[in-house]
Amino acid sequence: MRIGLTGFTSLSLPGLLRLRAESGAKSQSGKTAVILVWLRGGCSHLDTYDPKPDAGSEYRSPFKTISTKVPGLQLTELLPLQAKIADKFTLLRSMAHTGGGHPAGSLQMLTGDTDTRDKPKPVFPDWMAAANYLRSRDVRHSPLPNYVGVNPVSGYDGFGIAGPAYLGPAYAPFQVLGDPSRPDFEVPNIGIKDPGRIARLSDRVALRKSLDSFERSIHQSGEMDALDQFEGEAVTLLTSPQTRDAFDLSKESAQTRDRYGRHRWGQQLLLARRLVESGVEIISSVLDGPQCGRVGNWDDHAVNHHVFQALQFRAPAFDQAVSALIEDVYARGLDKRVLVVVSGEFGRTPKISQQPSSGGGEASGAAGTVQPGRDHWPRAFTNLWAGGGIQTGGVIGASDKRGEDAVERICGAGDFLATIYHHLGIDAEKVTINDFGGRPTALIPASNGKPIAELTA
Repeated sequence: MRIGLTGFTSLSLPGLLRLRAESGAKSQSGKTAVILVWLRGGCSHLDTYDPKPDAGSEYRSPFKTISTKVPGLQLTELLPLQAKIADKFTLLRSMAHTGGGHPAGSLQMLTGDTDTRDKPKPVFPDWMAAANYLRSRDVRHSPLPNYVGVNPVSGYDGFGIAGPAYLGPAYAPFQVLGDPSRPDFEVPNIGIKDPGRIARLSDRVALRKSLDSFERSIHQSGEMDALDQFEGEAVTLLTSPQTRDAFDLSKESAQTRDRYGRHRWGQQLLLARRLVESGVEIISSVLDGPQCGRVGNWDDHAVNHHVFQALQFRAPAFDQAVSALIEDVYARGLDKRVLVVVSGEFGRTPKISQQPSSGGGEASGAAGTVQPGRDHWPRAFTNLWAGGGIQTGGVIGASDKRGEDAVERICGAGDFLATIYHHLGIDAEKVTINDFGGRPTALIPASNGKPIAELTA
């Protein structure tokens, strides 16, 4: 975000805008948008969206099943608010892939990399960066970034689980960090209010232009005019009241903020709604941190958490925030344009394990306490889809009686990605992006993924 005397040699915002234009990205039409709500660590499907009340005691969730607004569709008692709006979403209960570790599972779901091994960083760009690249030359009348991460998807225990890879940092998200529920929360360098700072910024831009005068006299190709354009976009982002307002949660009523929840997750998703309504097309938001329990994520091994206490601990905030977002997407007329996807990298083992805790804390007994857990499980899990003009109020696919394997309408990570790309107007079967060596590379590598017909408008 720095604009000073360094010109465009560093990755300042004007430099990033210039890199985008130089990349040769082709325009994609459409004004559709996606909000990805990411459950880092993997949510237990049996305890939330795919209950198996008739399974044996070694598998069965302790939580009761409850009816929803959709006849025949049941969730667990942890999600009463989502149960009330079940007509506004569809559950895909037959997701499956081969990535058993957090990095591998995340990379399969987010980039389409079919490798089963955990890697230190992505080889292929994630779908968010790829979509940002492909849509970067659309004619947009918004000073806002096109891709924002409100607590972005980025890493897991030192591994990179998402990123632009060979697209370069120009297509990474504009990152919103910190806790939006705090009264002192603000996004740095957005919509600067202080007239003195704006004046100093204008002085620096003017000085840079004067220093460029000699180069401008040499280059008659219009390159300097282009740089002026990119710099102008950057200054607009820094000073625009529209930008400032989009990130300003105080513009929301107290009632709305309460409805989402006066906690980090609720305010993250409220900010996501504000941004998508203001013209941002790609938003990711990770629900992790202290609201998850002791280890700060959904990785409910017995050594980390008492799985059922952890789910009880985080469920109220999760249920409140997600249901409020979905309700708003429909109430505010965004449901045809905006697709909401709630998912993690995989599910959890249907069979409950019993292991000693590695440490005490929220939702975990003291070190050495034997407690229940569920481990990694990519063979069957559930994700939620809402908005996007899709038919809602139902279920796609099924897992077996224990929730161990997807057995009906099995969908892979490639299908997941192809469906999101389809909503964004991108044909993942035909569109390619050049890698570091200039070789055309498929958007979904080594995959025959197809858009899931029931999830396309």
